Parts: sequence; structure tokens; C-alpha cells
Amino acid sequence: MNPNTEYEKFAQEIYQGLVNADVVKTTDVKHNVKLVGKSGQTHQIDVYWEYEIAGVKHKVAIECKNYNNAVSVGKVRDFYGVLADLNNTAGIMVTKVGYQEGAKDYASHYGISLKELRTPNRGEGIIGEMELNLNIAIRHCLFLVDDEWAKANNLDFSHYRNFLDSMSSFRHPPRKQSIVWTNATHIPLETIPNAKIRDEKGRVIATFDKLERNLPESFDSGSDHTFYFQDAYVDTRWGPIKIKEVKYAHEKEKQTTVFSIDAHEFIKAVLKDALNGEIRLIAKDTPH
Repeated sequence: MNPNTEYEKFAQEIYQGLVNADVVKTTDVKHNVKLVGKSGQTHQIDVYWEYEIAGVKHKVAIECKNYNNAVSVGKVRDFYGVLADLNNTAGIMVTKVGYQEGAKDYASHYGISLKELRTPNRGEGIIGEMELNLNIAIRHCLFLVDDEWAKANNLDFSHYRNFLDSMSSFRHPPRKQSIVWTNATHIPLETIPNAKIRDEKGRVIATFDKLERNLPESFDSGSDHTFYFQDAYVDTRWGPIKIKEVKYAHEKEKQTTVFSIDAHEFIKAVLKDALNGEIRLIAKDTPH
């Protein structure tokens, strides 16, 4: 089917649904109607219908412009010439893109309705939004590594710190990173299961269960707390690492996510009044 004819049939279908919803008496919206004007000239009307209210007959003619550019004032003027030759017929012009300003001024002066009619674009079916606010609280167990011992044992944690930052940036869902490990004094270490804190001779001097039991009440209210050690090593996947401190710290963040309710799949058409900007969404189940 010719694209212009397809657009005319689309307009006929949409307006048939609108007429069915607005007019009590059954009215047939027709496509490609020939009407004879007062001058005796025959005019081809893309979409046309008549209806009667309280004994008064009303006529509506639609001119369809399947354009990819704004409709010019000349096209509106031509349509007005057709309407002027017909008997008391209201005029509607529909197009996909829009109208030039001169066309809008001309139509407004002569009472011609200008509409934009098209299938919906992505995002035009947003019918509501929901905002979800989350208060995220994360507790970190961090370690202050003995730098002198690390250097003496040829251990460089700078690459590991960069790795921690890169992993934070790829976290899903995305979260604002409040700790930059590259510059932090205390860092997380990959401890082994049931890891302990031992002295130089391997004797256990603390467990993480015991440390957590000894956290003060102020820690629960959001304060950080640090345990200090003189000669201590923690069991990690790299082997024992000498540490000076174990710090329990809070990381807090408020995360806001907005969910859009998109009815795009349920909308058949978008009908916009080009003169006042009013938009009407036509559902796919519009009665015919």
C-alpha cells in the first residue's frame, strides 16, 4: 500500500475510535471521499464523517499530510480553500512532524484544527514515575599494614589498591564510591576462612569474633573504632601480613533510583494539538 494511503487509513482508524467514544449515534468515518463544493468543483477528502446532534448535522473533513518536514502555510491555505467551497464543514489537518509558524497562525485565524498524529516514539508512553530511596550502610573491616615490614618483604600494595578502586567502579547497581582505596591509610585484605591474628611466633592473640564482641556501643551509632597491635600478623591468601591496626568503619550512602512506568507497548498513537500543545495517547484497545 502507498505510504500516504497507509497514513490516511491510520488517521481514519484513530478518528473512528475517537468518534465512537464521543458521539452517541453510530457514525462511519470514511476514507477517500469525493464531495462537490458550492462552485461545482469535486474535492477529494482523505478522511470524512458526518454526525447529527439535536437535529443538527455536523461535517468534518481531514486532510492528511504524510510529511517528514513541517507543513507550510501554503498547504493550510489550500485546505482552507476546499473548506470554504464546502457547506459548513469543519477542517482538521494531520501530519507526523509539525507545522511552520505561519501555518499555525493562518489555521488559528480561520478555525482550522492542526494535529500531529503518529505512532509513539520511545519515551512518549511514560505515564508515571516511582522514586525508590535506599539508605545503604556497609561495615568494613580494614587493616593498617606495617609499611616497613612490607617493603622489607618486597610486598607492594599499590597495585592491589588500584584493583580495589577499579572493582568499586564496576559494582552493580552503580553506587557512589565514598572510599578511595588508593589514598586510604587502612585497606581491606583478603583473609582466609577462619583467619586469626597471630604474633610473630604464630600464636593466636585475637580473633575477629572477639574483636567484634569488643566493639563499643558508639560503633553501632555510626562511629568508627580501631584496635591497635604491637606485633601482629593476619592470615591472608598471600600468607601472614604484618599489621598495626584493625579498623572497623562505616560507609553510608543514600541511593535514589527513579523507575519510569512506560506504557509504550500499549499505545497505538500519539495525537497532539499543534496549536495548544495538548497531547492525547490513544490506547491499542480503543473501540472501533
